[in-house]
This record gives sequence, structure tokens and C-alpha cells, in this order.
Amino acid sequence: MPIYISIPALFLVGVLSGFMNVMAGGGSTLTLPLLIFLGLGASTANGTNRVAIVVQSVAAVYSFKREEQQAFRQSLVLSLFGLPGAVAGAVFAVEINNELFEKILGAVLIGVIVTMLLPAARERTGADQRERITWQACASMLFIGFYGGFIQVGVGFLLMASLRGFMRLSLQRVNMHKVFIVLIYTIPALFIFAWTGNVDWGLGLSLAAGSAAGAWWAAKSSVRKGERVIRAFLVLAVLIMALKLLDVF
Repeated sequence: MPIYISIPALFLVGVLSGFMNVMAGGGSTLTLPLLIFLGLGASTANGTNRVAIVVQSVAAVYSFKREEQQAFRQSLVLSLFGLPGAVAGAVFAVEINNELFEKILGAVLIGVIVTMLLPAARERTGADQRERITWQACASMLFIGFYGGFIQVGVGFLLMASLRGFMRLSLQRVNMHKVFIVLIYTIPALFIFAWTGNVDWGLGLSLAAGSAAGAWWAAKSSVRKGERVIRAFLVLAVLIMALKLLDVF
């Protein structure tokens, strides 16, 4: 594909994927196929996609901060539990086929839809929004970090299920923590992909530019539009991704 077509295509897909990743997840289901279509191998596409993930996460974290939605200490604690898993996952990712993992993820995502539609536990609000970090949330970060370092596709859904289920947070607060966690564990994962020669920086930065714009917009929407909009977008995104991974269409 000529560069004057591929660069705008990457930017536009980046905008949509950045918005999806912050509001719910699944943006990599758009970016990875496009990168492979542009001629990258699976491992290089996986690594190149991490450039956009890092940049969009920085944009989203800053946007949440501008909206006065931040809890850096809690976010950092959760992130540190995910780091070892992410490093191990990235090392495996340069060698192992992920077909089986996609099928497992499809089944997991159906479960996420069910949990999102069931009545939620009482959420922390106001002064109660001090967010007690539970051991279950920390333990889940290790496994989610591994998956994120390995495949990345759909990791946002898993983070949302974990943080909402184990810490009883509103979806706005879940998204705020989620983008910080993804940023922290993706940095060493990107380094591993780059070290092994599995990053195309030109395509990655083109994708990242659009992803940053989409993520900035999504972070503002997440705070201003409220729980109902996030929930509707999340259920739709999870359902589409799960059906795709299970080869329903």
C-alpha cells in the first residue's frame, strides 16, 4: 500500500482504537489486522502496536489528570504487581502462537458481559472513593500483566472486570486506573519487542498519533458523559470482540 494511503489509514484507525481502548477495550482488534495487512509479520505487528499503546496511555493519563480524576499512588501499586507478568508475557510473545489464547479470551469476554449486566455491588463514591486496594486485585494484576505483555488484545476488558469486581469502583475510576496500569506495564514490553527487532517505528508512530487523539477524547468523555455511556459502549465492544474471537463471524 502506498505511504500516502497507509499513513492516513493508520492515523484514522488509531483514533478509533485509542477511543475504544480507553472507554472499554478491544482497539487492538482493529490495529493488529491493519498492521499485518500492511506487510508486517505477526510478532512485528504485535510489537509495533505497543508504540501506539504507550502513546495513547500517556495522553489518556494526562487527560484524566486535567479532568481531576487521578489516584497515582493506587494506580502505581496496582501497576507494579502487573510488571513481572508483562515482562514474562512479552518474552513469550516473540515465539508462541496465540491462537489458543484468542479462543480462551473469547469465552472470558462473554463472562465479562454477564458480569457487567448483573446488578453491581455498591460502588465507592464521595469520601469512600479512597479506594482500598485488595489482595485479589493485586493478584489478578500479575495474570493480566502476563496476558497484556503477551497479546494485549482485550486486556482492557480484563482490567475493567478485575478493578470493578475486586475494588467496587465506578467505571470512570476503573478507566482512570486502567490507562495508568497499561502505560506502566507496556513500557518494558515495548522495550523487549524493540530489543528483538519486532517494532516498525515509522508505522508505529503514525498509528500512535491517531491513538493519542482518540484516547484524549475518550478520557474526557469517560468523565463527562458518565457511567451509562461507558457501560453501553463496553457491552457492545465486548460482545463484538468475543464473537469475532470465537469465529462467529
